[in-house]
Amino acid sequence: MNREPVSRELFDEVMVPNYAPGSVIPVRGEGSHVWDQEGKEYIDLAGGIAVTCLGHSHPGLVSALTEQAEKIWHLSNVMTNEPALRLAKTLCDLTFAERVFFANSGGEANEAAFKLARRYAWEHFGPEKNEIIAFKNSFHGRTLFTVSVGGQPKYLEGFQPAPGGIHHADFNDLESVRKLISKDKTCAVVVEPIQGEGGVMPGDAEFLKGLRQLCDENDALLVFDEVQSGVGRTGHLYAYQMYGVTPDILSTAKGLGGGFPVAAMLTTEKVATSLGVGTHGSTYGGNALACAVAQRVIDTVSQPEILKGVAARSEHLRKGMMDIGERYGIFSEVRGSGLLLGCVLTEKWKGKAKEFLNAGLAEGVMVLIAGPDVIRLAPSLIIPEPDIDEALARFEAGVKKVCGQ
Repeated sequence: MNREPVSRELFDEVMVPNYAPGSVIPVRGEGSHVWDQEGKEYIDLAGGIAVTCLGHSHPGLVSALTEQAEKIWHLSNVMTNEPALRLAKTLCDLTFAERVFFANSGGEANEAAFKLARRYAWEHFGPEKNEIIAFKNSFHGRTLFTVSVGGQPKYLEGFQPAPGGIHHADFNDLESVRKLISKDKTCAVVVEPIQGEGGVMPGDAEFLKGLRQLCDENDALLVFDEVQSGVGRTGHLYAYQMYGVTPDILSTAKGLGGGFPVAAMLTTEKVATSLGVGTHGSTYGGNALACAVAQRVIDTVSQPEILKGVAARSEHLRKGMMDIGERYGIFSEVRGSGLLLGCVLTEKWKGKAKEFLNAGLAEGVMVLIAGPDVIRLAPSLIIPEPDIDEALARFEAGVKKVCGQ
């Protein structure tokens, strides 16, 4: 059925106003290119916020989706299905995990992780061991529990009272964790190995290793939120493998489905037993369509040549952005890992990240921001090198206009 194009104004008429989308409405994508309603073409360095890890309309993902769509879409969790079982086996084979729980979003995967951490402590140590230590400037989702664990008070404004038993330490400051952790009360330490929404801030290797040691000493579980850093984003299938620090629980989403909603919580057999029958669930979690697509994503991304290519593309993109930063005096550093990069604005341009985003969009390149001071890049893991060059040229054209040149 052909439908008439809709305008941006319709959003204000029919949608809850919790988003403020721009005027551009993309209607088609292929690889790292996107076209809007007017036929204007953009190069995508945003990746749907680190989601479209294999670009748009990847033929392998389209094939996996259509093949499964002709078989079976959904079953209740009274039954299991083949795609879910295959995907769980693959994730266990490729990671530390021995058990998998499927959900639909990063927030749901983290909700499951945090509930499991508390349940495990309750079963093994008693009800008093229920406190969670997380980090300032972190982000773990939008449910009331996950937004409370996240260390950004602005996301809790107007939604209190928040769940209790949550403390926030300083990221990359092990001493601040040592002051909060308790063998009697702490059930888990929750950390993003690379803070995404918090400005693309990488964890220090020694800090993450120290967290592992503190958790071991205090009978607490270490939870890695790899919703944004996982599925090849750093050049490793998961960032914990890059750091050499193995968590007890890991959450993954975003890139896992390459754009199809799917998420998972990975854990060990010992910890998983605490979520017995009836303790937790998800109606769509483990959906056959979602798992079939995610299987193709993991099969593709886990190939050594794909992961190796992430490092080469990262260097190309990082150098290009630093060169632009030096020419116009706008970036103090480009930080991050793999194809999750944050370009930090200099003092002169602090607070202007949105201006650079909009200027780039006007020139035909899509980027992200991580707060008012950081341009965030999270393109396809297989973005062609010529597309990177063209995207850099377009972004520089936008920078020139913001800088008045």
